Amino acid sequence: MHSSERRERSCEERQSFAAAFSPALLNPEAETPLVVTGPGKKAAVKRYNVYRNNVTVSLINVLAEIFPATQRVAGSEFFRAMARSHIRVTPPTSPLLFEYGRDFADFIARYEYARSMPWLSDIARIERAWLDAYHAADASALTADALASIAPAQLAEVVFVPHPATRLVCSRFPALSIFAANRSDGTSGPIGAGEPEDTLITRPEMEVFARRLPPGGAVFLKCLMSGDAFGEAAFAALQSDASFDLVANIAGMLEAGAFTKAAPRP
Repeated sequence: MHSSERRERSCEERQSFAAAFSPALLNPEAETPLVVTGPGKKAAVKRYNVYRNNVTVSLINVLAEIFPATQRVAGSEFFRAMARSHIRVTPPTSPLLFEYGRDFADFIARYEYARSMPWLSDIARIERAWLDAYHAADASALTADALASIAPAQLAEVVFVPHPATRLVCSRFPALSIFAANRSDGTSGPIGAGEPEDTLITRPEMEVFARRLPPGGAVFLKCLMSGDAFGEAAFAALQSDASFDLVANIAGMLEAGAFTKAAPRP
């Protein structure tokens, strides 16, 4: 057998072993795969169970690292039980661990035992957006001078290019305030449970920022990020909230570095 044939056969054998070995890892009720054997080809049930438990604990720890505020709000014991349930139905699909947990906020929203904390999923969405912004590609933010260089007569037809790190999270609850109060180890004060908050997450340079948007700001930015022209976005924002302040929102999005380019629509 040629060396290339041996390598191909070895690769196929490894793939076959992995296909048999992996599916039962995240299901404690599944039987130990027959391919798992110990010395003398004896069944290695205990060894496999130890490995299976280590994999689950490692993934729980990954989620705890990604969602520290969510864990602090929910409590460590509750969070880890919830994370374990999530892992069993949503195994990793990428070897990059920071990619894991993209569906965690949606899982929390459906999780029966988290119904008493309806804001918890939005806190998780902010944390996921924060991490994605942190890992997003670098880009130069749109400057006030660049926007001012566009002729006023063309401004209504200007379209914007979002910064790769820009994210929006809208919540019926004060999710940003809860997130900010529980992201660090400091003592948090009382937070009004009924006040909705819309959050803009950006990373214009090296640091991620999460800031609360003013009335109509989320609609305005969401329209711009979707490719709507400036005039259309401003009209939609004003329709959503009569107190929408166009000048203040323009200043805020420029300060946050939410966009990279602006030009009249062809």
